[in-house]
Amino acid sequence: MAHTPEQIRTILAAEGRKANRALGQNFCTDGALLASCVDAAGLDGLPVLEIGPGLGALTAPLLQRASRVVAVEKDAALAALLPSLLPSERLTVVTGDILRTDVGALMQGEDFALCGNLPYYITTPIAEQFLPMLPRVLLLMVQQEAAARFFAAPGDRVYGPVAILSALYYEAARLFSVPPGSYYPQPDVESAVILLRRRDDDALKALPAANAMLRFSRTALSMRRKTLANNFPRDGRMSALLAEAGLDPAVRAETLPPETLAALCTAYSADDARDVR
Repeated sequence: MAHTPEQIRTILAAEGRKANRALGQNFCTDGALLASCVDAAGLDGLPVLEIGPGLGALTAPLLQRASRVVAVEKDAALAALLPSLLPSERLTVVTGDILRTDVGALMQGEDFALCGNLPYYITTPIAEQFLPMLPRVLLLMVQQEAAARFFAAPGDRVYGPVAILSALYYEAARLFSVPPGSYYPQPDVESAVILLRRRDDDALKALPAANAMLRFSRTALSMRRKTLANNFPRDGRMSALLAEAGLDPAVRAETLPPETLAALCTAYSADDARDVR
């Protein structure tokens, strides 16, 4: 149920409000685009965790496809307003910060999809929190610059944990570009809709645990200009693993593909397990 700019102004004015740019409130007005996004995501029967539902433009098509929608909204006034805009027994609205929310409790341990129109400043923290949780689907509308972090290749300036986890654990695709005119208020940049589908169980079994991969990637890339070995404790273990893999001992993590980093993570974690024993 996307609203026109005039409708958005009217709804907010009735609450004595304006769009809060500090919270990244740019409301999508293109209902056809949002419906196409939800159709492409294939959410039938899945519960959905929606981040920042705002006035419900994305929530409405999600309710048509999902078994239920849990919408987490940081703006308390919008959270209070949304149930009256979209009355449904399958919609639960929670007021809070998604980064401080007990997702397991909200989703009751079920496999779920993560959806949302994300402000730029919070895209990377959300990605690093949720990618390791391995939701079945992530459908995200983000700024183009933020979208690049999901698809970056080794050597790219923004190659990091988000790109590494996206490549290893998901099949990722850009669905649509979204011009500024599709929002009210209009942002200064273009956005993109990205879709990530979790890989099948056999593919996941061959990989290290996603949380371990996140920690490894963060350490490996913590000082990008340092060698990979020097970003880890200087006890010789990483240097030995690089030698066993036939890699240059002076290699930097930012030059290695996700698959190579995953293999190193598995080997390094095995060393840690032996040390514990």
